[in-house]
Amino acid sequence: MAGALLSIQSHVVYGHVGNSAAVFPLQRLGCEVWPIHTVQFSSHAGYPGWRGRAFDAALIDDCVAGLQAIRALARCEGVISGYLGKAEIGEAALRAVAAVRRANPRAAYACDPVIGDEGRGVYVEAAVADFLRERALPAASVLTPNAFELAVLAERPVGNLDEARAALALLRARGPQVVLVTSLRLDDTPADALDMLAYEGAEFWRLRTPKLPIAVNGAGDLVAALFFFHWLRSGSAAEALAEAASSVYGVVAATAKAGGRELAIVAAQDEFVRPTRLFRPESC
Repeated sequence: MAGALLSIQSHVVYGHVGNSAAVFPLQRLGCEVWPIHTVQFSSHAGYPGWRGRAFDAALIDDCVAGLQAIRALARCEGVISGYLGKAEIGEAALRAVAAVRRANPRAAYACDPVIGDEGRGVYVEAAVADFLRERALPAASVLTPNAFELAVLAERPVGNLDEARAALALLRARGPQVVLVTSLRLDDTPADALDMLAYEGAEFWRLRTPKLPIAVNGAGDLVAALFFFHWLRSGSAAEALAEAASSVYGVVAATAKAGGRELAIVAAQDEFVRPTRLFRPESC
């Protein structure tokens, strides 16, 4: 790919989630990134005493209109959306996707449907989950839920490989070319491992990595951005899965080794271009 990516996500001053997790890694890979922030917080909201505010839909519309005014949108190869906060922000993101596709009909849209996670449950408004299911999903080229979000969007349990494949097939039938689920623990996933499962064309691909002794925020945002980039570049979900998973594993391993709480995105930046350990998916 030679064009830019428009990334509509949250932003934090300290740490690495949302655009703070996606922009620099993409730039390190040589990708031009245009970030539009849906919120700006002092840190991830899991920290006590965090501060900041959400932005409104008009700001996103204004930024996109400004890009349109200088005829930049034709150079945009894709749009990424992550944490939205409010359904109206999601509608603005879809207007951005439509504007980009008018300027470049080949542009793709990657939706990271941020809804919640195991242990925390749903942490967005019900209207946001409804928007993602009913509006964003049909418009997306690539969908990257975690296991919890896959079950919410598909409205069915995901406990074994057959159930996971059925859920991915259900979502892909609604519009996306590719669906990737992360943080997957199935009944045959070893306790010391994590799975990722991608569905493209008529084929499912599963990739397994060791489970590292650390829980970090932003890993899902990072893998979504990297997967989308590598998918655009290679045209292959299997290749994109291998590249993204290997890089994210390397960064999380470096974070664990350093004893940090935030992803070691800067210190371990070589993992984006030359992962220390390579993982390959298997057809399933």
